[in-house]
Amino acid sequence: MVIRNLLFDLGGVVVDLRRARCVEAFRRLGLPEAESYFGEYAQSGIFMALEDGSASVDEFHAALRSAFPDPSAVSDSDIDDAFQLFIEGIPEHRLRALIELRKKYRIYLLSNTNPIMWDDVLAREFAKLPPRRREDYFDGMVTSFDARSAKPDAAIFRFAERTLGIRPEETLFFDDSQANVDAARALGFHALLVPPGAEFTDILHNFESAQ
Repeated sequence: MVIRNLLFDLGGVVVDLRRARCVEAFRRLGLPEAESYFGEYAQSGIFMALEDGSASVDEFHAALRSAFPDPSAVSDSDIDDAFQLFIEGIPEHRLRALIELRKKYRIYLLSNTNPIMWDDVLAREFAKLPPRRREDYFDGMVTSFDARSAKPDAAIFRFAERTLGIRPEETLFFDDSQANVDAARALGFHALLVPPGAEFTDILHNFESAQ
């Protein structure tokens, strides 16, 4: 077995998440049952529609605002600021690890994410260290909103194959969701779970040592 490509999920693998902080921010804004929108590994309702590309940012703002008791009291920026509190940040050691791994592998991204975070907080997090552009950390990137499908749907993995030009049998996928890992394996990818508190570098090292 020859692994040429490493394919990374973002949240829970590269990026640290803080679900409770996001939920609390929406509660303070007055969103009823805010926690119901946010799962541990996937979103629901209009949040998922934003991630899978079936709703635009404007449609997301309008739909979510309508769920508030007083929609006129909530601005787009209020919604975006609360939503982005889901992202705690990217530890610098993980950014450095990605740079080092590009010396040995081709590095790719496959993430369920949304254009609000992608264009704001995530862009800022990747800019913390030189080289300061996502394109300098990854050889190719696939987001769910561009693919118009979300993990664990097989369609997003096939989209990644075509778009990135990768072969599943030469690719090792990292994700924090067992459902996504299982979906990748069913399609011929090598895949490893990154459980809470684990580092993908340690999991990769154990995988390489076992080969």
